[in-house]
Amino acid sequence: MNKIRLGFAMCGSFCTFERVLPQMERAVELGYEVQPVLSEFSYSTDTRFGKAGDFVRRIEEICGRPVIHTIYEAEPIGPKKLLDILLVAPCTGNTLGKLANGITDTSVTMAVKAHLRNQRPVVIAVSTNDALGAAGKNIGMLLNQKNIYFVPMRQDDPVQKPQSIVADFTQIPQAVECAFKGVQMQPVIS
Repeated sequence: MNKIRLGFAMCGSFCTFERVLPQMERAVELGYEVQPVLSEFSYSTDTRFGKAGDFVRRIEEICGRPVIHTIYEAEPIGPKKLLDILLVAPCTGNTLGKLANGITDTSVTMAVKAHLRNQRPVVIAVSTNDALGAAGKNIGMLLNQKNIYFVPMRQDDPVQKPQSIVADFTQIPQAVECAFKGVQMQPVIS
């Protein structure tokens, strides 16, 4: 049997990278063929959470292949049917809004658009400070879209950041497995 080809796309929720990368390692351990995709900002922006080049090197070491980081590189994902399933982890509020409204102006949104043209599953692991605010309607729209699935999520700090929601990244493997079978893992919000 061939390995399942998992696209692992990351957006600029830099504070969650250290929680997401172990899940990328786990996907490789589980036998997935992992193709990393980074938004242009994630690929090139140094932050207080680390240097972009260090993250890129680490990701390429984990996956054993180069990162897709431009719209041009992401576009063939659809026509060439390069992936069986695509995970966006972390998925920022900005990217949620673009996906919900059909805006394709980053490598990650292009990867999703290209992948969805083949009616294949996309799994979203939310990480945004305004999920229960402005981004809420976008989550709602995507929950109602065919072939879109979510990693279970929760409020990460209800007192200090009452509108913030972050996916439970430890549940990525189960959420991907469910989505591959066409099932939304439950509960979506805990």
